[in-house]
Amino acid sequence: MDASENKMTVRAADRALDILLCFIDEKELTLTEIARKVELNKSTVYRLLGSLENKGFLTRNLDTEKYQLGFRIWQLSANLPQEDDPAKILLPEMIRLRDQVGETISLYVRNENERIRVQAVESNETIRRVAPIGAHLPLSVGASSKVLVAYSSPEVQQKVLADPSWPSSIDKKAYMEQLEEIRKRGYATSYEEREKGAAAVAVPLFNRRGELVAALSVSGPSNRLTLERMMENLPYVMVAAKRMGSMLK
Repeated sequence: MDASENKMTVRAADRALDILLCFIDEKELTLTEIARKVELNKSTVYRLLGSLENKGFLTRNLDTEKYQLGFRIWQLSANLPQEDDPAKILLPEMIRLRDQVGETISLYVRNENERIRVQAVESNETIRRVAPIGAHLPLSVGASSKVLVAYSSPEVQQKVLADPSWPSSIDKKAYMEQLEEIRKRGYATSYEEREKGAAAVAVPLFNRRGELVAALSVSGPSNRLTLERMMENLPYVMVAAKRMGSMLK
């Protein structure tokens, strides 16, 4: 294989992986929607989809013409190492905390200039915060976002603030002042910052070496999870975070 053929093969692999990454936030997508997301023409995307479908990484609903993840994804995920995976290790403690406070519990990690929900236990209430695992969210708003940035290095904080996608409506100086206050008190709250009708309180989760691992949050409908209720729940959340941290190397 010459250099040009090798470059074409790598580019095709990159494009196929970009297509799979479209399903991080979506369960089903049409050809048109995928082409728009990866910014490629539909004929190119159609050929790549055919390859992914033939290998079992995607399936296509013949009635709706929508694609979704196939069985190969689940086969691969079954072999993920779980011994040191915080999302697996901490799940029982998250369930315990959910049962104590009655609201949805989420675990977030920072990835570059966004946060990702890596684990969640939803409330048993009929009206509750739905927390899809794998969701990518901005770092500019939300209790968990502010915790993750507040306990990051100054270099990381400046990188987050310098992101071109930073909302012009959020004053950077005021945001930095919030981070300082969060470090002093040890927790962050949010009330309808990212999503109308939703509220949350979050605390940092440190491992046994004192390194920030994640943000642990309690979220729910804002008419039920009031500031008063957050403060009532906070001791449980902080105790749970300390207990979880003691389980991580």
